[in-house]
Amino acid sequence: MDLDPLQRLLAERACERVVLDFVRRLDLGEPSSVAGLFTEDGRWEWPEGDRAVEGREALRKYFGTRPAGRLSRRLMSNVLVTLTSADTAISTAYFTTYRVDGHHGGMVPAGPPVQVGHYEDTFRQVDGSWLIDTRTLFLPFGGPTPRH
Repeated sequence: MDLDPLQRLLAERACERVVLDFVRRLDLGEPSSVAGLFTEDGRWEWPEGDRAVEGREALRKYFGTRPAGRLSRRLMSNVLVTLTSADTAISTAYFTTYRVDGHHGGMVPAGPPVQVGHYEDTFRQVDGSWLIDTRTLFLPFGGPTPRH
């Protein structure tokens, strides 16, 4: 693959923005809208428990089932995007999730994170936009979501 260094940098940054926009939409936006960050046949999977959701409409429904009263903040770090061709890329990104259920406003006392893990993504450029083709979640540290 012979990409101009600036084109490579722009593609990597576009993929990184998708990684960050995903958690922003889950925490601060409309959770079901994350489906728009996936390709039409995109796939989200969690090998633990053999869970998978495939297709944009199924993803919209899955992420739209967020419980009422859930407050969450995800911290993303160590985002590493690597182009594999002019129109495809892979990435690894670490996340830490703070979350409570039963939130009805106001500040919540800080507690430990409920999840620490990483995503492994594949991306595909579709009509000039970089989208998640597959997202696999790996969760070595996890626990129940506390109620507030």
